[in-house]
Amino acid sequence: MSRIAEIECVHLRFEYDMAKTFRTPAGPVHGRFASLVRVRTDDGLEGIGSAYAHPGVVQASVDHMAPFLIGLAPDDVGRLADRLNGVSRWYGRKGGALAAISGIDTALWDLNGKRLGQPVWKLLGGTEGRAPAYASGNLYSSPEAVADGVRRALARGFRRVKMRVGWTYDYDVAAMRAARAAMGPDHDLMIDGTQRFTVERALDLAPVLAEVNAFWFEEPFGPDDLDSYVTLRERLKPYGVRLATGENEFGLHGFRELLRADAIDIVQADASRAGGITEVMEVGRMAAAHGALLAPHTWCDAVGVVANAHVVAASPNGLTCEVDQTGNRFIEELVGPLPIADGMLDLGDRPGLGITLNEDLVRELRVDPFQMPDGNYCDVIFGRGQTRYIGDYVPKAA
Repeated sequence: MSRIAEIECVHLRFEYDMAKTFRTPAGPVHGRFASLVRVRTDDGLEGIGSAYAHPGVVQASVDHMAPFLIGLAPDDVGRLADRLNGVSRWYGRKGGALAAISGIDTALWDLNGKRLGQPVWKLLGGTEGRAPAYASGNLYSSPEAVADGVRRALARGFRRVKMRVGWTYDYDVAAMRAARAAMGPDHDLMIDGTQRFTVERALDLAPVLAEVNAFWFEEPFGPDDLDSYVTLRERLKPYGVRLATGENEFGLHGFRELLRADAIDIVQADASRAGGITEVMEVGRMAAAHGALLAPHTWCDAVGVVANAHVVAASPNGLTCEVDQTGNRFIEELVGPLPIADGMLDLGDRPGLGITLNEDLVRELRVDPFQMPDGNYCDVIFGRGQTRYIGDYVPKAA
């Protein structure tokens, strides 16, 4: 049996053309970053994973955890993940430490697939190497721009599209209606609330969510506002709208709390954040026991997208996986174009995750995780004065 010989963390960064970027509630996004974990064995095999959190925190966590795996056999990934959770418990359990474990865990699955000559989806118990995928983007701009984004996504082979709301009630209504008109009645429209709502303001929007036949309403509240999720889920039932969240939740223990409270219909555990492929598979099984579906979040890179897609392909309650469509070079160039047609991401039957890194891009975009330039990187802000807040939500007129 081969042994783990090296664990390397590689951090990448690119800048957007500011004339072509997008806006979050914090304002225009200046660039994006990605953190990749490469696990190598003494017989020359390598597995690749993705860890999405503050790059410096990920690097520090990997530096601490890696020595606890060096010299061990890579085959029992669950046991190795338990070991990492144990050695990081004092500072971990959620956040950057779990993201670091995610990257290592996913890399180990990729490595073991290569060692056994099997795709990860098959190692996980799946029977088909395909997963439904949806286009994600369409942030705060104009209803016309959102409609254009929907049409581009459909032309690229997607059959489900997600857009963001939470700017003003009037904008939200106009943008949702424009998106539905652009896509017609036969495709699915997801609505992301970006943590900008109260229960009352979400309910103001509920009739329009029903009107546009929203496939789900995502993350209207912050990740710790459990009571609001419980309340809103119950009150959305007459409208036929499902509630989704989980991109900011970590580990089986975090999702257990959401599911035991009957707070959501769709869990969005992310293999690049929530603990890796091992943990997201466990979250999916627990969700199934509660009658919930699994639709992993991904917003970092193509390694994360593909890892989550393998989980969806292998999960009976796997619903769909997310593909960023904001001009993200880590989606479009890191492993080559993702093969998406008729709403499905084709994973193929190549061993492991079935991907090969664009090493030229890795060399071009590699950065020091402790020397990140200031800027708005969408989910993480570096430095003061890098945001232009869009303002508090403007509710429906009385």
